[in-house]
Amino acid sequence: MRAKARPRLIPLLIASLLGGCAVGPDYTKPDIQTPDAWHTAVMGESASEPTAPIQTWWEIFNDPVLNDLIEDARESNLNLQMALTNVREARARLAYMGGQNLPEIGAFGRMSTTKLSDHGALSQVAPPGGFQSQGMVVFGLDAAWEIDVFGRIKREVEAESARFEASIESYRDVLVSLYAEVAVTYIEIRSYQEHISYAQQNIKLQTQSLDLTEERFRDGLTSQLDIEQAKLNLYSTQSTVPQFRIRLNQAYNRLAVLCGKDAGTLQSLIGGTHTIPVPDMNVASGVPADLLRQRPDIRRSEREVAAATAMIGAATANLYPRFALKGSIGLESRSVSDLFDSSSVVWTAAAPVHWNIFTGGRVRDDIDVKKEQQQKAVLDYRQVVLEALEETENALVSYNESRLRKNHLTQAVAATESAVDLVTVQYESGLTDFDNVLNMQRALSEQQNRLVSCNSETLRSIVALYKALGGGWDPDYQGDSADSIPADTASTSG
Repeated sequence: MRAKARPRLIPLLIASLLGGCAVGPDYTKPDIQTPDAWHTAVMGESASEPTAPIQTWWEIFNDPVLNDLIEDARESNLNLQMALTNVREARARLAYMGGQNLPEIGAFGRMSTTKLSDHGALSQVAPPGGFQSQGMVVFGLDAAWEIDVFGRIKREVEAESARFEASIESYRDVLVSLYAEVAVTYIEIRSYQEHISYAQQNIKLQTQSLDLTEERFRDGLTSQLDIEQAKLNLYSTQSTVPQFRIRLNQAYNRLAVLCGKDAGTLQSLIGGTHTIPVPDMNVASGVPADLLRQRPDIRRSEREVAAATAMIGAATANLYPRFALKGSIGLESRSVSDLFDSSSVVWTAAAPVHWNIFTGGRVRDDIDVKKEQQQKAVLDYRQVVLEALEETENALVSYNESRLRKNHLTQAVAATESAVDLVTVQYESGLTDFDNVLNMQRALSEQQNRLVSCNSETLRSIVALYKALGGGWDPDYQGDSADSIPADTASTSG
C-alpha cells in the first residue's frame, strides 16, 4: 500500500512546491470612519448644483486665459514631469521585481589549452618525450529557478506593485497642487492689476482735487494748507503703484515657472486687462467620504499601507526554507571536431534547499520592524484623512464667509464713491472744509483695496476648496499607466 501511495504523493508534493503559498497577513484596507455630511451651516451656502465638474473645476471661472494656463502647466511644468519620471521608475522596479518569478538562463563557453610540467608533481608519470598540450572546448546553458513556496517573492512583488500605484497617486497629487497654484497665481496677477487700476483712478481724482484747491487758493477762498494736504494725499497714492507693480512682476515670474514659459510671453498672453475672474458661485463639495476616493494623497497613503503589509509577509517567509531548481547542459570535448557528438554532452541537475536555522533572532526582529512600519503607515493614513477633512471644512467656511464679506465691502465702496462725489461738490461750493474731502478720498482708496483683496481671497478660497477636494483628475478613468497618465489628467477641454 505504501508503494502504491508513493507515486500519488510525489505529484502532490511537486504541485505544492510549484504553487506555493504566501505567508504573512493578507492586506485589508483600513476602515476609516468619515462624517455623513459637511457642517450644515456650511452646506447651506453651497448646496446648489455645481456649474463645472470637479475634474475641470477651473472652468467655473469662465476665463479662457486661465484654461490656457492650466493646459500650459500640464504640458510643461518640470515638477510634474519629474513626478511622471518617478512613475516610470516605479514601473521599471515592479517589472524588475516580477522577474524573480521566472528562471534565470545563461550561456557559458570556454576554449582552453593546458600543458602539464614535465618536472612538476606528475613528473613520475610523465610519458617519454614529456606531456603534450591538451585542448578543451566547453559550451552550454545553465538555469536556476527559485520556487516561491512560501510567497517571499510574491509578497515583494505585491509591495512593489503597491508602491507603483502610490507613485501614480503622487503624480496626481502634484497635478492637483499645480492646477491650484496656477489658478491662485493668476488670481493674484488680476488682483494686482485691479489694485493698480483703482490707484490710477484715485490719482486722477486726487489730481483734480489738487487743481481745485489751487484754483480756490488763487481766488482767496482757501489756504496753502489745503494745497499741501492735497499733494500729500496724491503723492501717497502714487507711492502705492510701484509696490503693486513689484508684486505683479513677482507673480508673473512665479507663473512663468509653473507654466514652463518666460514671463514676457505670459504677459502677452494674459494682457493688461484688470478684470478679476467672476466665477459661477455654485461649487461642488460632495460628502466627506468622497475624499477617500478623490484625494490623491489619501489614495497614496493607503497604497503605502498595502506595501508595508506585504513586506511583513516577505520578512516572514525568511523563517522558512527556500527551494530552487538548478541545472546545466552543455558540450565538452578536447577537439572542436568532436564537440557536437552525442558523447560530448554533459549535464547536471540539482534541487538545492537553504534554511536559516539560526540567525541570532535577526529574522524575527526584521518581522517586528516590518510590523511597526505597517502600523506607522496605518496611523499616517488615518492622519492624512483627518487633515483632509480639516482642510476641506476650513476651505468651505472660508469660501462662504469671504462671499459675505465681499458683499458688504461692495456696498461700502459704492457708498464711499457716492460720499466722495457729495463732499467734493460741497467743498467746491464752500459748504465743508478740505479735511472731509481728504478723509473720504482716503476712505475710498482703503475700501477699494479691501474689496480687491477680499475678492481675491474669495476666489482663492474656491481654489483651496477644490484643491482640498482633490479636484483636477478623474478617478473613474480606467487606463492608468505611466504612459497614459498625461491623457488621463489632460481633461482641460472637459
